[in-house]
Amino acid sequence: MADLSNLQRPEGSHRDTKRLGRGPGSGTGKTAGKGHKGSKARAGHHGPGGGKPGYEGGQMPLHRQLPKRGFTPLNRVEYQVVNLYQLETLEGEGPITPESLKASGLIGHAGRPVKVLGTGDLTRKVDISAHKFSQSARDKIAALGGTVQEIG
Repeated sequence: MADLSNLQRPEGSHRDTKRLGRGPGSGTGKTAGKGHKGSKARAGHHGPGGGKPGYEGGQMPLHRQLPKRGFTPLNRVEYQVVNLYQLETLEGEGPITPESLKASGLIGHAGRPVKVLGTGDLTRKVDISAHKFSQSARDKIAALGGTVQEIG
């Protein structure tokens, strides 16, 4: 009966790996099947048709021909955006804070700054604290008697 303890692979189904550079008797000694010299015989040359990434045979590489554009401002602040129609879906009473927005899944991180935008409508009074508010959001919240508090 055949089971895992006595299985054998069929004769000739497995070929031994070619051991390169192991002397003249192996048939692949000395240059190990890479021919004589040149970049394809050296380390760092990968795969068929490929050399080092970005290398164009001595021609000025494309990434050096193209001009540099723009810059990354070091003091950029990325706000997490919450709209008024999203605040409408929140359950419960009490002030809305970044922590409560995180708990409800409207923002990803309680520690990052939050901006409230005025898209959509509110039907109830809310007391909310966030880092920034658009003017339309301020107006809509104040029209319903709610309060707006800016953090930091």
